Amino acid sequence: MVGGIDMAISGTIRAGMGGWTFEPWEGTFYPEKLSKKKQLEFASRQVPTIEVNGTYYSGFKRETYVKWRSETPDGFVFSIKGNRFVTNRKVLSEAGESMAKFFGQGLDELGDKLGPIVWQFAPTKKFDPGDFEGFLKLLPSSTGGLALRHALEVRHASFAVPEFVALAEKYEAAICYAHHHEYPEFADVTSNFIYARLQKGEDTNPTAYTPGELDGWSARAKLWASGGQPDDLPLADPSRTVKREPRDVFVYIIHEGKLRAPQGAIALMERVQN
Repeated sequence: MVGGIDMAISGTIRAGMGGWTFEPWEGTFYPEKLSKKKQLEFASRQVPTIEVNGTYYSGFKRETYVKWRSETPDGFVFSIKGNRFVTNRKVLSEAGESMAKFFGQGLDELGDKLGPIVWQFAPTKKFDPGDFEGFLKLLPSSTGGLALRHALEVRHASFAVPEFVALAEKYEAAICYAHHHEYPEFADVTSNFIYARLQKGEDTNPTAYTPGELDGWSARAKLWASGGQPDDLPLADPSRTVKREPRDVFVYIIHEGKLRAPQGAIALMERVQN
C-alpha cells in the first residue's frame, strides 16, 4: 500500500518524477544533510513511482537493480527508459542485439517493482511503418519471467497518423502522451496502461504545475484509470473507439519545472486519492 492506494489492483494511478539524484532538490525536497545514499530510500516513500533516465545513457550492473529494489518499499514501481543505442539508429528493426544487451543487464532483479519500459525516439526520427513494425516485433513480452509493458515516446509529427496508432495497438504498446512545448501531442489509448510525461512545468510554481492545472491532470488521470479517454487532448486517430476497461496510469512530472517536480507529483497524488 503506497499513499493509501492498493498498488496490486488495475486502474491504479501513480504519479512521480524523473530520477532521484538532482542537486537542487537537496534542501528543497530532501531534508537538509540527508546523505546521497539515502535519497532513493527517502524519495520512494514520498511518491509511488520514479522514471529512471540513467538507463537511457548507459547500462547498469545487476547488483544495482538489486540495490534499488532493496531500498524501496513494497508497492513502489520503477519505470525504466530504454537505452539510446536501441532507439537512436537509422534502421530500428536492426536493434535486436542492442535490445538483448539492454534486457540482459538485470532488469528482472527489480521483480514486481519493474514498471513500464519507455522507448524515447529522437525528434528527427520519422515514421516509417515497415521499419517501426520491425522494431515493435523485437520488443520482448517478458524478461526473467516478468511480464513487460512498453511505452513509445515519439517526437516527430509524422507519427500523428492512424497507421501508427494501429501499430501500437497491434503490439499492445502504449503511446506516451507528452505534454511538451515543442513535440507533437497525441493521447490515443492503445494498451492496458497509460503513460504520460508532463513537461511544461515551471520552477516558479511551488508544485511545477499550478493548482488548477494539477486539478485538470488529476481529472484526466481518473478518467484514464476508469477506461475513458479525455476529450480535451489531441488524438492522432479521433475516429477510433476505445474499449472501456480499467487501466493503470503512470504520470511523470519531468523536464521543465524539475526543481519542483517532486512536490508536483506529491500534489497530484493527493488529488487523485480524493
